[in-house]
Amino acid sequence: MYNLPNILTISRIAVIPFIFISIYIPSYTWAMIAGALFIAASITDYLDGYLARAWNETSSFGRLLDPIADKLLVATALVVIMTKSYRTESGEVAHYYIWGTTIIPAFVILCREILVSGLREFLREVNVGLPVTKLAKWKTAFQMTALAMMLFCELSMFWGYLGLFLLWVAAILTFITGYQYYQKSLEYVKAEEAAKVVTVTEKAVKSEPIKEAVKTKAKAPAKKAPAKKTLAKKSATKKTTARKTTKKSTKKA
Repeated sequence: MYNLPNILTISRIAVIPFIFISIYIPSYTWAMIAGALFIAASITDYLDGYLARAWNETSSFGRLLDPIADKLLVATALVVIMTKSYRTESGEVAHYYIWGTTIIPAFVILCREILVSGLREFLREVNVGLPVTKLAKWKTAFQMTALAMMLFCELSMFWGYLGLFLLWVAAILTFITGYQYYQKSLEYVKAEEAAKVVTVTEKAVKSEPIKEAVKTKAKAPAKKAPAKKTLAKKSATKKTTARKTTKKSTKKA
């Protein structure tokens, strides 16, 4: 369980508190440290999967922890970026980025991550995979690059605004890939519902001959029991015949 790929994944989670604490330490040095840690963590996101496949060390623990680490890292970076601020010469607090320009792509990215996590969890219960698409990999590349650039806005606002542009690109790709994953999940749900309808129909078709046989038996006329009068006549006829036979036998004697 504690092989190198999994250790890299765990390290990605371990640096998250140090990136988050940069919110409360508004210094140039700490901002550079937070940005450097984010870049290192983003690199491990590629390395852990590559090494696990190359060394044949894939594990359930790694598959469980890797997407969680990615989402925690991205969410933390978005929170830090949206709260990045500095003090002006007059002592007022000002943000590096206009609030509306960051909150919209951040909202889209976070909603998509929650949606895909829910879809993966649902499909995992029924043993259906939701493989990562090429477009989703491009989304991750744009997203990590954008966040890294925006974290270094104290170094140069050129990198910050370039990162903001890439964040919007990542948000658009995020929306598209999220919709694609939703469509795939919806196709599975529709297929399951259609299969249920077919099963119910087949059962109904199989039960039809049995129902028809039961109805036929119910419609068939029941045999009537002989009436009392008929029985009485038959018994009287038998008695009369017996008397005649007795008389004839007496005369012959």
